[in-house]
Amino acid sequence: MSAASPVEVEPTLTPDEITFLAKPWVTLVWDDPVNLMSYVSYVFQKYFGYDKKKAEKLMLEVHTEGRSVVSTGTREEMERDVQAMHEYGLWATMEKAS
Repeated sequence: MSAASPVEVEPTLTPDEITFLAKPWVTLVWDDPVNLMSYVSYVFQKYFGYDKKKAEKLMLEVHTEGRSVVSTGTREEMERDVQAMHEYGLWATMEKAS
């Protein structure tokens, strides 16, 4: 008597699910009343390796708009970036890119 081999079923994803899974994640840095603008710019240069012009542009977005997307990538990469921003004393979160 032979045993039946298990059948592997691949899940079927809808187009919306495929789009959701394919979207990258982003790290957001939020404005706060504590950190100086020069310090925020310094952190962006030091951690992300951005040049002064890009770091200042992102810092001004944080200051004027309340937040800025500072990096994009996989969920794991954004978790790492958020943790690093917290270690620098900045308020940061991550979310799926829209």
